[in-house]
Amino acid sequence: MIHVVGGGIAGLAAAYRLQQHGYEATVLEASDDLGGLAATYETAGDDIEKFYHHLSKSEETIVELATELGLGDRVEWLVGKNAYYVDGVVHPLDTLPQIAAYPHLSLYDTFRLGLLTLEIDVRGGRPRFDTYDDLTDFEDVPIKQFLLDHTTRGVYENFFEPLLDAKFGDRKDDVSAAWLLGRIKFRGERDLRRGEILGYFDGGFATLIDALVDAVGRENIETGARATDLTVGPDGVETLTVDTETETRTHATDGVVIATMPNVLESLTGYTCDIDFQGAVCATVTMDEQLTETYWLNVAHDAPFGALIEHTNFVPPERYGGDHLCYLASYVQDESETTWQMDDAELEETWLGHVEEMFPSFDRASVSEFRVARNPRAAPVYERGYLDMVVPYDLREAVGDGVYYAGMASRAQYPERSLNGGIVAGFECADLIAD
Repeated sequence: MIHVVGGGIAGLAAAYRLQQHGYEATVLEASDDLGGLAATYETAGDDIEKFYHHLSKSEETIVELATELGLGDRVEWLVGKNAYYVDGVVHPLDTLPQIAAYPHLSLYDTFRLGLLTLEIDVRGGRPRFDTYDDLTDFEDVPIKQFLLDHTTRGVYENFFEPLLDAKFGDRKDDVSAAWLLGRIKFRGERDLRRGEILGYFDGGFATLIDALVDAVGRENIETGARATDLTVGPDGVETLTVDTETETRTHATDGVVIATMPNVLESLTGYTCDIDFQGAVCATVTMDEQLTETYWLNVAHDAPFGALIEHTNFVPPERYGGDHLCYLASYVQDESETTWQMDDAELEETWLGHVEEMFPSFDRASVSEFRVARNPRAAPVYERGYLDMVVPYDLREAVGDGVYYAGMASRAQYPERSLNGGIVAGFECADLIAD
């Protein structure tokens, strides 16, 4: 029996792949919910993710898995319109005329930014198309230095710096240029006549989670079961101890896949991971009316949220009983920050107040629900030297034979974390066990 600690998408994927290899696998999830960061709320129609999600065209493994599970026809490729809120104005940035008209960049700034997004290096006066192929070449380069060298000061100060402030706060100078390049590669393909092409599941990501749960077998998944101790002898892993609401059990085990955050790995094995994580506070706002015409609105404003993602400008509101759904999202570098400390009522009052400032036509009476999700470890801080801190899939040398790691500190979640990366990590661990 192989035990999988964590019932997020990585843990479910590991169990599914292990069963394909002929192993018995049991998933143990400490909370009452499955899906991890893909957990959902109910709406008047389809369920909606507590933290916003979509797919890019580069995420192939999750699409292949969906097809394998009979969901291939449920993956939809839709237009996600992007814009930038600066100085009280929403600037659409989807089509070539819109990008060229953006007033906070010069024509030359726009030219250099466009070439970077196309991964063309024109330093020295001649175009090169392979400069950005190997992200590790930029692993130790600060983002600001990279952008000043590869674009212009205007591109850094007037386009990227506000986004980096919103994403990483006072940690922005620690972040590696490899992360930025990886994010450029990661994003979806762009139709310059319409916008960015992104993926979503008809029925939401719960469709995929439910199919994975069914494939693994609900009888092989236990929620409310927290792994508390792991014993590893000279010949490898021996037992796993689990606490539930009613009892403490110790299981003999042939292997353990830890598909959670590295703090759980440390508590079970003593293995320490030096990667820092940032928290996230994400509000899902249910409204009677449309707020904007944009899906993804980056906010360069004194608002306490860095992005406003109007989900029903991406997926039709008819899927949600006609309601309009919008995310307000903020990253938190430290739990002492005001955003993290606010209770839900304070957050609603403050954040909706800023929406009113940004959009004078917004009527707070149109809001029927304001639901807040918090996660203290929503994403890594991709600082310079990150690859040296990644946790190996196979921990036989550091911990003992039979111990594997598929959590967010794994190689599959570099240079950007994603549900696709979780599936890749789960598959990698299962394949190593089978080998």
